[in-house]
Amino acid sequence: MVEKKSMGDIIFNILNYAFFIVFTILCVFPFYYLFINTISDQGLVSRGLINFYPRGLNIKNYIALRNVHDLGTSFLVTLARTLIGTATSTAVSGFVGYLVTKQEMWHRKLAYRFMIVTMYFNAGLIPWFTTMQMLGLTNNFLGYIIPGLVSVYNIIMVKTYIESIPAELEESAQIDGASYFTIFLKIIWPLSKPILATIAIWAAVGHWNSFQDSLILMSGAPKLKTLQERLYMYLNQSSNLAASMSTSTSGLTEAQRQELLNTTTIKYTVAMVTAIPILCVYPFMQKYFVKGLMLGAVKG
Repeated sequence: MVEKKSMGDIIFNILNYAFFIVFTILCVFPFYYLFINTISDQGLVSRGLINFYPRGLNIKNYIALRNVHDLGTSFLVTLARTLIGTATSTAVSGFVGYLVTKQEMWHRKLAYRFMIVTMYFNAGLIPWFTTMQMLGLTNNFLGYIIPGLVSVYNIIMVKTYIESIPAELEESAQIDGASYFTIFLKIIWPLSKPILATIAIWAAVGHWNSFQDSLILMSGAPKLKTLQERLYMYLNQSSNLAASMSTSTSGLTEAQRQELLNTTTIKYTVAMVTAIPILCVYPFMQKYFVKGLMLGAVKG
């Protein structure tokens, strides 16, 4: 039986679909604009003539990335950081979130409240850098991994999710002599895949897109720079060259103009390469992300 819709329902549906179509276009267009500029003629890109469709199709910009200094190393550092950081952060946040659900944990409430306090108060950038320096985490790859092992927000999400799992499952395992660690690995971990996948996405995006820690902590280790900092450097180079072109009375030489051209297109291309991995991973994790986010937020 087909339900008859009123005129108000029809108008609402039309406006609703129109809004979300426009919203989707606004979300997708920046990535599309970035992509068409990476496969278009460099001269047209530098003059801002590429807006809605590519012109002078080529893939020279992507091929030219092979000649960009240390870009391959930065990609490997970012990839290693993302994989290791995501795995360790998810495992630690998951296990700590499980531990704070145990009433018999020593000073559980004090530890949990102390963790929550750190979400609202921090010492600031200088004390943080000094602490990292004293711990030997400057110019050290572990400086990317160790500070992100524990995320209080992720712990809260895991704790809330685990509390929704029937306690009888754990009790039956304890009767059989299973330890807390065994219960976590054999029962809690498999049942918590939605929320663990959710925090894994957050951790992966955070590690992949982070550049401030690379900028501050790895100043003496160029080989440990991340992709995002390389993109930041190209952005600055492009801006500085453009500023010098606009303020110079005699203009730039042909070599300087070509450098500006190459820097601008490489900036777009690196930005596209940087965004592609996350764009490819997210659709496969989306079902876990939505389910875990909703279930993990049911109880406070």
